[in-house]
Amino acid sequence: MANKATIVVHSGDMDKLYSALIIGNGALAMGMDVSLYFTFWGLQRLKKGGLEKGPLSKMNMLGLGKWMVKRKMKEAGVASLEKLMQDFKELGGRILACDMTMDIMGVKREDLRDDLISDYCGVGTYMNEARESTVTLFI
Repeated sequence: MANKATIVVHSGDMDKLYSALIIGNGALAMGMDVSLYFTFWGLQRLKKGGLEKGPLSKMNMLGLGKWMVKRKMKEAGVASLEKLMQDFKELGGRILACDMTMDIMGVKREDLRDDLISDYCGVGTYMNEARESTVTLFI
C-alpha cells in the first residue's frame, strides 16, 4: 500500500479546516502523498474570498468566539489558513473539488479558486485515492 493520506473535508468550519490542513501538511512533511477532497460545506471554503469565512464549530458566540480564537492563534504564531493552504500546495498536496457538490449547491468553476484546485472530480476519484491510502480521515 502507498505511503498516502486522503482526507475528506466535509465541514467548512474554521477549526476543522485548520485541522485538515495541519494534518495534511504534517503528512506531506513526513514524505506522504496527500489529497484533500473538498465536498459540501468544505467546498464553500474554496470559493474566491471564502477561505477565512467559515464559522467556528463550537462556541461561535455570534462571531466573538472565532475572533477570540483567531487572536489566540496569532499570539501563538499559528499560520493563517491562506498560508497553510499555500504550504500544502507547495509541498505537493492535491486539492480535489467535488463536482457533484458543485452541481447540488450551484457552485460554478469560476466561483472557485482555480489556483488551489488540482482536479474537479467525483466520488470515483476519491475512492481510488482512499483505496490506495494508508490513512483516510473525514473532517
